[in-house]
Amino acid sequence: MLEQFTSDNYSGICPEAMEYMIRANQGSALAYGNDEWTQKATDYFRNVFETECEVFFVFNGTAANSLSLAALCQSYHSVICHELAHIETDECGAPEFASNGSKLLLGQGINGKLTTEAIISIINKRTDIHYPKPKVISLTQATELGTLYTIEELMAIKEVAQKYQLKIHLDGARFANALVAMNKTPAEITWKCGVDVLCFCGTKNGMALGEAIIFFNKELAEDFAYRCKQAGQLASKMRFIAAPFLGLLETGAWLRNARHANECAEYLSQRLSVIPQLELMFPREVNSVFLKMPETVIKALRAKGWNFYTFIGVEGVRFVCAWDTTKSRIDELVGDIKDAIANFS
Repeated sequence: MLEQFTSDNYSGICPEAMEYMIRANQGSALAYGNDEWTQKATDYFRNVFETECEVFFVFNGTAANSLSLAALCQSYHSVICHELAHIETDECGAPEFASNGSKLLLGQGINGKLTTEAIISIINKRTDIHYPKPKVISLTQATELGTLYTIEELMAIKEVAQKYQLKIHLDGARFANALVAMNKTPAEITWKCGVDVLCFCGTKNGMALGEAIIFFNKELAEDFAYRCKQAGQLASKMRFIAAPFLGLLETGAWLRNARHANECAEYLSQRLSVIPQLELMFPREVNSVFLKMPETVIKALRAKGWNFYTFIGVEGVRFVCAWDTTKSRIDELVGDIKDAIANFS
């Protein structure tokens, strides 16, 4: 078995998503989203978010982020995001490609969170015609460092967006994890905080593939179906993306999966925090744990087959828990960490 804490992308399909996919596989159905499963899933999203919204399904998160940002921008516009934002560091220029050149403008902020001060500084840096005009603020909730924007922080950013007539895009690759951690309603941390479009997690929450793009500002969704088609993101058998989403939502599995992953990360964090040779790098708020670990220990874990990311600074390590993570597996990881430290101390 692959020994992994690399990403929740590594996990399998959760039972609820699989069950609804099997149900959708009974007989034939209309293609290109004209089936009953897609209709039921989109209607359920409207109930979850307590508002009328336009919902589109695509295959992956890169497409969701890139196409939704392209819908908010012209090619001469720019998107303000954190310097560690996934759209900047991990999408191979896809947002710029999809928008025909909208530039990403990078801001700073501790714990992966873009601040109002950083946003305003970028907006006011230049206003001449030779510089790409800021049009969108892109946030990630939970952030790439596993931290959370509070309601107060989101409302402050909303105020800035309204003042400067900017749209707000929310990368919600781990939106469910953020939601259960904050103990708020989906509406409270999205459109009520000024979010115009949300890219809603599917793959990391227990599905095989698929993300939902939710336009709370319905005017921005005009002709978006054509954009999806042109980009190769219109699934002919869309029911096999929509049905697993319905399975997650209708059964409550999307929240249970996220809560379980968060709790496993908290358990891991507690076990690691008492080891003197390790240092937690950021607050543990959702399903990931970041810490500094001696290079000798990292190599020893690799040698034992453990998989995890090491992309945050020198000796920085990220462990991610998923819907199917177990405490026994966490105990094995912690045991191997302790053994490695003892061998090199």
